[in-house]
Amino acid sequence: MPVFESVFESAAEQPERPALRPVALTAAGPLTAAVPESGQTAPGRGLVPVAPALREVLPDGGLRRGTAVSVAGGDAGLLLALAAGVRETEGGWAAAVGLPDLGLAAAEGYGLDLRRLLVADDPGPHWPEVVSVLAGAVELIMLRPDGPVPPKLATRLAAVLRRSGCVLLVAGPWPGAVLRLGVRSGRWFGLGDGHGQLAGRQVEVVAEGRGSAVRGRTARLWLPDEHGAVRPVREQPQPVAEPAEPLVAAVV
Repeated sequence: MPVFESVFESAAEQPERPALRPVALTAAGPLTAAVPESGQTAPGRGLVPVAPALREVLPDGGLRRGTAVSVAGGDAGLLLALAAGVRETEGGWAAAVGLPDLGLAAAEGYGLDLRRLLVADDPGPHWPEVVSVLAGAVELIMLRPDGPVPPKLATRLAAVLRRSGCVLLVAGPWPGAVLRLGVRSGRWFGLGDGHGQLAGRQVEVVAEGRGSAVRGRTARLWLPDEHGAVRPVREQPQPVAEPAEPLVAAVV
């Protein structure tokens, strides 16, 4: 199975793409993937934007370029919501590494441009090499490592991120992450008597980290709402039915 899959719509609908180059990866044999040529994305410095609903919970109002952010529990909705703002950047390219269950329809609902998304479903133990290559080609990477990350490896990849200006969103803990976010509580709406259609999920998002983020921030959000997007909770509707198990992820 190919390690990389580039997700695009029909050729007629594709945006103008930067130059492409092949990348050799797995030990099973050299597999190639088309990724944007390093230097074509003009990563710049500053912040990668996020959805307006998430700005209040982030100390800088966005994702600091060249840093790693940990998403506790690997909450897929929070991961996608944080990544969606990359489409507002000049390059607009993102990648997903080690996330074979990533829902592309959900990603599009949150605002990601699937025509500018590169997917490495199963890099196995070679994920650090994949991240290193992609960091010079895209502006944001969503990652689920295949196991605990040694601090020395995290330090080495942190240097790669600083040089490239790429943001790394990690589903799970990450040594030295500048910011840690998690869903402290959550409740789904729309199901009644064991049947019906899910209409959305209300959550409390917590952000903690270093510097200005030490004290932590919280926000109550629809993640997602009935349209699959993220937005603040403006009212408190009564849920039709409570989930069998509370959706709770402790911040690491």
